[in-house]
Amino acid sequence: MSWVTKTFTSTLGRKLLMALTGLFLILFLIGHVSGNMLLFKDDGGQAFNEYAKFMTTNPAVKILSYLTYISIIAHVVYAIILSAKNKKARPIGYAESKASTNSTWNSRNMGILGTIILIFIVVHLQNFWAEMHWGGIPVVNYESGEYKDLYSVVYGAFSNIGLVALYVVAMAFLGFHLNHGFASAFQTLGLNHKKYTPAIKFIGTAFSIIVPALFASMPIYIYFSTLN
Repeated sequence: MSWVTKTFTSTLGRKLLMALTGLFLILFLIGHVSGNMLLFKDDGGQAFNEYAKFMTTNPAVKILSYLTYISIIAHVVYAIILSAKNKKARPIGYAESKASTNSTWNSRNMGILGTIILIFIVVHLQNFWAEMHWGGIPVVNYESGEYKDLYSVVYGAFSNIGLVALYVVAMAFLGFHLNHGFASAFQTLGLNHKKYTPAIKFIGTAFSIIVPALFASMPIYIYFSTLN
């Protein structure tokens, strides 16, 4: 059996791949939220539409996009496999009597949190990614050229209070998921030391609050701005 096969089939290898794909997705979130902050720019959507075109046409970004899709699928698949193996191996009595005292709520419910986030991702891709690629989006012209007006699509979508509520709730679940997953990924990679662990946990907690809050602020801001 080759080392590649062992990596994909052993429990340790699966945890390692979970950690690596999780950290890659964390980097993706940083880039994604940074670009989406252009929605707050008061320029009629030009900067955001130019950003959206760049993200969907640049060859290097396309490669990163495919890596992101693969990472999401791998992260979900290995999460399901590991959750199933852990549930099978853990005695029911121990889980009921010790779980609440030996672990945090979000660490015990990573599978549920991940499932909710996956559902959100599907809705998000349907509303914006698929619309950007195959929808009948109006076109706008700037001095720099012609662009699909994804800005108007986003504003139209977030004028719906139901969709806004879904995004805010999903970001809250994402925060819980990140709060455990950030530190857990570094621990899996062997970076578990009394000198570094407190800093990693602090950064993870800050990240799990700030990034989901920034994502959630966008639909809220847009919804109330469309009421005027």
